[in-house]
Amino acid sequence: MNGPERPRPMGMAIPTGNDPHSVRQRIEAMENLLERSFRIPGINYPVGLDAVVGLIPVLGEIVTTAMGAYLVWEARNLGMPKWKLWRMAGNVAFDTALGAVPIVGDAADFLFRSNTRNLKIVKRHLDKHHPSTQIIES
Repeated sequence: MNGPERPRPMGMAIPTGNDPHSVRQRIEAMENLLERSFRIPGINYPVGLDAVVGLIPVLGEIVTTAMGAYLVWEARNLGMPKWKLWRMAGNVAFDTALGAVPIVGDAADFLFRSNTRNLKIVKRHLDKHHPSTQIIES
């Protein structure tokens, strides 16, 4: 396949470029995977790997923290200001600390969505500094 896109299962492609548009697509895809991959039947509430993998003691928190840190790393590659990066890292750290508490932490993963908060920070930055990356959402 030509260009910066790599094929994914079910026909979706994630761009591999370093341009702001490619980074935005990767961050949105990761946030979707971590926070809204599927819905709980009956109540129609979206959940993702962050909540599901977080149910595994210790290892689950390590994995979801690493995936959340990836969003911060991508934001750093965009050249975002350090205070925004610290805020994003604080969201990931708070989510990790909540998730470390047995039972209560698992419930908190459904309510405190650090990756969604971090996506909003990145989107605001991109919309202001790279308006060509905006996507009209329906």
